[in-house]
Amino acid sequence: MLTKVFGSAVFGVEATTITVEVNISKGIGYHLVGLPDNAIKESNYRIAAALQNNGYKIPGKKITINMAPADLRKEGSAYDLTLALGILSASSQIKSDAIGKYIIMGEISLDGSLQPITGALPIAIKAKDEGFEGFILPKQNVKEAAIVTGLKVYGVENITEVIDFFDKDVPLEQTIVDTREEFYKTLDFPEFDFSDVKGQESIKRSMEIAAAGGHNIILIGPPGAGKTMLAKRLPSILPPMTLHEALETTKIHSVVGKIKNAGLMNQRPFRNPHHTISSAALVGGGSYPQPGEISLSHNGVLFLDELPEFERKVLEVMRQPIEDREVTIARARFTVTYPSSFMLVASMNPSPGGYFNDPDAPVSSSPAEMQRYLSKISGPLLDRIDIHIEVTPVPFDKLSEERKGESSVTIRKRVTAAREVQTKRFEALETIHYNAQMNTKQIREYCPLDVPSKELLKTAMERLNLSARAYDRILKVSRTIADLAGSDAILGDHISEAIQYRSLDREGWLG
Repeated sequence: MLTKVFGSAVFGVEATTITVEVNISKGIGYHLVGLPDNAIKESNYRIAAALQNNGYKIPGKKITINMAPADLRKEGSAYDLTLALGILSASSQIKSDAIGKYIIMGEISLDGSLQPITGALPIAIKAKDEGFEGFILPKQNVKEAAIVTGLKVYGVENITEVIDFFDKDVPLEQTIVDTREEFYKTLDFPEFDFSDVKGQESIKRSMEIAAAGGHNIILIGPPGAGKTMLAKRLPSILPPMTLHEALETTKIHSVVGKIKNAGLMNQRPFRNPHHTISSAALVGGGSYPQPGEISLSHNGVLFLDELPEFERKVLEVMRQPIEDREVTIARARFTVTYPSSFMLVASMNPSPGGYFNDPDAPVSSSPAEMQRYLSKISGPLLDRIDIHIEVTPVPFDKLSEERKGESSVTIRKRVTAAREVQTKRFEALETIHYNAQMNTKQIREYCPLDVPSKELLKTAMERLNLSARAYDRILKVSRTIADLAGSDAILGDHISEAIQYRSLDREGWLG
């Protein structure tokens, strides 16, 4: 007898429906075809033990299983439940009338209990698009799959529950998640708040500008100045994610199995990889590609602490994803594309010793050593960072004062208002949503300067020896400063503030 059961495979952040055809005929043997990997080939041992321990058996006949489309590579142990039900149905141990209406996925333990799978959200989205009635999966993944409305999602703990559902019409409990309620639940209570930071008002201001315009930022300062503390608080002042952004972000985290019982992500991701990371782990890859750190920080913040300590080739692979806001990983048989629209926040010491060129510093480095240290970061990468800010240590009287700083919620209101101005400005442009994404053509259109402002910028560039690449960056940042101030035109004050944020472009900055 031939039975068809449906599962799903995830490629990139999209799912593809897999038809599992099980045919049982005279003879002896177990043949599994359709490019399964080792985890799937081993499934017959897990399935045999689980069925035996629950009063069922694999028939002693010739079993042929095809996983179609046969030219797509299938991987992982999530097909155990699909294969087990296909075998039970084809051998007439259970009824199979309704089995084709559902996507069925799950890894089986030897006692029949189910283990969690990865990619439940993209699978659920695909199941709904293709008109399936429901999705049966392990209970641990049920919250992320139930985000999809219009699809019956059933979380199960044991294979016997699924068998009874099809064979004895014992109902399963449907999980229903109110996506909007889930989304707005913890929006106004950030874990890290800017009110915890003492002093550093100018740095907080530059962070606010970076958040408002989506600008990449680099913090340069000695150890203990508060660079990491400030960076960790940046997501708390970014505008709240839209429902579309939240779904997109949850989808990527679902593919790598980082959601489990959490459901919809409503906080922007903050990723902080160690400087020993490989280029494949940062941008994604592997023989069977997985999203890297830049994709896991999509719609959020990627924080690279101690930037010069990262291998140069690792930093260089980021250049194209920063520009294109997506990363494409090509393999001989297929190509996958992951979104990577993130805000880059980097921090670094100004020298190998950790301090500026300061005679009172505990460790001093010569200007030549400092220059060599800074040159580890390539010009093209630095070119993609709009704001450079020097962070100086907080004096004792600031550290010890009781007064709390401005809260993240207050700053976020200003940032959100500035972002709304930008959304309106760029509504006709599909690929641009905020100031940092402007190219040269749009800078000319949206950042016109009056004569005094032009003169100011010209003088600054000549006096401070600013490089040519600083010109466009200054205009972009001054556009954001004007938006925060509620000004339609870019004024001299906005230009002069933006000029301050180009430390690394000044020749002789270290002298």
